[in-house]
Amino acid sequence: MVSFKELGLVNTREMFAKAINGGYAIPAFNFNNMEQLQAIVKACAETKSPVILQVSKGARNYANQTLLRYMAQGAVEYAKELGWEKPQICLHLDHGDSLELCKSCVDFGFSSVMIDASHLPYEENIALTKQVVEYAHAHDVTVEAELGVLAGVEDEVSAEVSHYTKPEEVIDFATRTGCDSLAISIGTSHGAYKFTPEQCTVDPETGRLVPPPLAFDILDAIMEQLPGFPIVLHGSSSVPQEYVDIINANGGKMPNAVGIPEEQLRKAAKSAVCKINIDSDSRLAFTAAVRKVFNDKPGEFDPRKYCGPARDEMEKLYTHKICEVLGSNGKA
Repeated sequence: MVSFKELGLVNTREMFAKAINGGYAIPAFNFNNMEQLQAIVKACAETKSPVILQVSKGARNYANQTLLRYMAQGAVEYAKELGWEKPQICLHLDHGDSLELCKSCVDFGFSSVMIDASHLPYEENIALTKQVVEYAHAHDVTVEAELGVLAGVEDEVSAEVSHYTKPEEVIDFATRTGCDSLAISIGTSHGAYKFTPEQCTVDPETGRLVPPPLAFDILDAIMEQLPGFPIVLHGSSSVPQEYVDIINANGGKMPNAVGIPEEQLRKAAKSAVCKINIDSDSRLAFTAAVRKVFNDKPGEFDPRKYCGPARDEMEKLYTHKICEVLGSNGKA
């Protein structure tokens, strides 16, 4: 067994307490490869932002759990090399779907895990979450749980219909499970197609789709029930249209891709929402940069020549999110 502390990682307990008191949110960036990790660490080191490195079940299988452990340790050392004296980096399992998977991640050095049993009946969700909490807390690993269901598709997580979190359930759920943070459903959605055209209005000036607003009334009710408790928003990519346009202009096909407007995320970040998950945006930045290189230089075959620009574009994206949306710069 490897403790996250041996790798130089931290859990989310202190991160979240500071974020709630400071009125900002911690960026939770998913990564699948070295270029994403480099971009995340560089952006966070230069802005001095705490960060949660998120790995889904699929990404963990893709990267290999042993390599992943050393990548996390390497991220801490790289941050120090960049001048970040005491990196505040958490390695988090995103959407864990079983007790066994969560245990394995704890044993391999993760400092935080999510058990997503939101698809189960309420009492079964509580029972499974409590089991994960008991094991993780024995190793000082923090646990995120989920109440409510997000629509959309991302990796192995999918649901056709969203179910908003019921504010009247949150006290009972948090008390009985002992979870450290709670992912809720207030209208965010996984993937790059968060809403259908029928759910949106059309901006008469740009012709672009405008998504429906988030249900801040539900968030307010949850905050009233659980004052000061760390709340998490999944599916919070804004799907930057400039990346969609680049992809489409260079051989891609992404009609009607739409995300969560950044002004709504800024509002959420100033509330009890202290962790905001962003995955699709970095995928779009990566893909846009790669497609442009392939289109401009069809003879290019050196991965460094297209993964390098992709890494630089992702770093710009992460820096923007940290400084202009989440407000976590200078907090670590």
